Amino acid sequence: MTNENELKKLTFSVEGMTCASCAQQVEKSLASAEGIAEASVNINTEKGTVKYDPAKIDYEILEELVEQSGYSIKKEKE
Repeated sequence: MTNENELKKLTFSVEGMTCASCAQQVEKSLASAEGIAEASVNINTEKGTVKYDPAKIDYEILEELVEQSGYSIKKEKE
C-alpha cells in the first residue's frame, strides 16, 4: 500500500462534458485505475482532481483514461 505522503495531487480541466453523468463517467474511469487513490470531477467547474501514486501512474495514462471516456484533458498551470 502506498503511503499517503507519497501521493501527488493533480488538478486538470476536462473539456466536452455536458452533464453530471459525463462527470461521473470520467470520475469512475479515473478511480478504477491502479495507482489512483482518489478521483473527483466537477461538472460546474469542468475540473478533475486526482490523488495518485507517481510510481504507478503518470499524466499520459490519466490523459488516456479521460480520452477513453470521450473527453479531453488539459493540465492546469502549476
